[in-house]
Amino acid sequence: MPSPLPPPVDLGDLLEPFARRGVDLGLERLGRALAAGGHPEQRYAAAQVAGTNGKGSICTFLHAILRAAQVHVGTYRSPHLVSWCERIAIDDAWIPAATLRNDLARWQPLGRRHRLTPFELITAAAFDRFARERVELAVLEVGLGGRLDATTLHPHRPVIGFGAIGLDHREHLGDTLAAIAAEKAAVMGPGCRAFSAAQEPEARRVLEAEALRCGASLEWLDPLPAPADGGPALGLAGELQRHNGAVAVAMARALTAPDGPLAGRPLDDGMIRTGLAAARWAGRLERHRWRGRELLIDGAHNPPAAAALRRELDRLDGGPRRWLLGIQRHKEGAAMLELLLRPGDQAVLVAVPEHASWTRQELAATCPGLADQLEEAGSLAAGLDSLLAPGPVPVVAGSLFLLGAVLPLLNKPQADEAPALGQPGEVPGSHGP
Repeated sequence: MPSPLPPPVDLGDLLEPFARRGVDLGLERLGRALAAGGHPEQRYAAAQVAGTNGKGSICTFLHAILRAAQVHVGTYRSPHLVSWCERIAIDDAWIPAATLRNDLARWQPLGRRHRLTPFELITAAAFDRFARERVELAVLEVGLGGRLDATTLHPHRPVIGFGAIGLDHREHLGDTLAAIAAEKAAVMGPGCRAFSAAQEPEARRVLEAEALRCGASLEWLDPLPAPADGGPALGLAGELQRHNGAVAVAMARALTAPDGPLAGRPLDDGMIRTGLAAARWAGRLERHRWRGRELLIDGAHNPPAAAALRRELDRLDGGPRRWLLGIQRHKEGAAMLELLLRPGDQAVLVAVPEHASWTRQELAATCPGLADQLEEAGSLAAGLDSLLAPGPVPVVAGSLFLLGAVLPLLNKPQADEAPALGQPGEVPGSHGP
């Protein structure tokens, strides 16, 4: 993916605040708007990625592999960290701010007529931009769920990938893993080829049942081997990325197979390795500096992601660690806290800007055994200053929106620093409405 992140762009005059409309899943509104707009989504094939965690990483790996194969590709992702332009990439560049503004303005009358949500409006703009750029393929990250997600309106999605499915967004997708998996499994269609790394048994059963029901093929994948075992170097750090990378590789091979939408395009192991190593995706186990102090940032924003982050940290330097955490109020803050903190760790809580957030008092009451390990800061800068104390590399985590607010305050990553997790050959690098 393009790097570095594009500068912020104010689209407040074109996109109503997400918080005002809330999550309003459904396909009818956008379907009518796309029909009125000439169905731009019908002019190219797409590959779609669903799941709870790892969707953006899979899209990033897939985009980078296809670029190494010289495919003219567009990728649509969400949410963004710093700039709305992060949501749309074409080949090796983010969409220019002026282009995005023009696209949204062109679709705004249809958006008003059909009462599109902000996510639906920017999805329509992305579909249209990819058609105007005549991409050979679009990579689409599901925003929320899958069955009723705006990206699922794309009519030609012959290759599907799944990131890890876990408990998140229960208020919209259901209270059980099976219910959530069913919403995500519904992106599969007759004849499509779907790929997934390991899933929890309950989610695996749901995916297999839906594939059988709708006539899709579903292939289970082992993670990519480590470099020490002959596996490829990855541009995103962490063992979990070897699962995500495996999904992206399988999708790329299916897309370029004789019966795939990119049939005839060469794709060899060298291209795959080049793409995997070139992938960049901000905020995923990424090292930055604050006032000269190295720190690690990660967007872990739900219990499965928190557990994965903790596993990665356990492989790093030991000892008590300092945290800066911002957790949205509708997330399972107590569960995340218990997964992240080890004895002796200290966590400073900050509010996620413009989002209702868990406070120290609420978390201390919910997790009394951790109360002595919790502090609170009145600002992001004060919270970052709390990480300057000596000790293992401190961590900023808990919300992608927190990272979006923190990243502009931080120093640029140092190109000559060690990889984020010290792995040879590796360098450090949602949801929608």
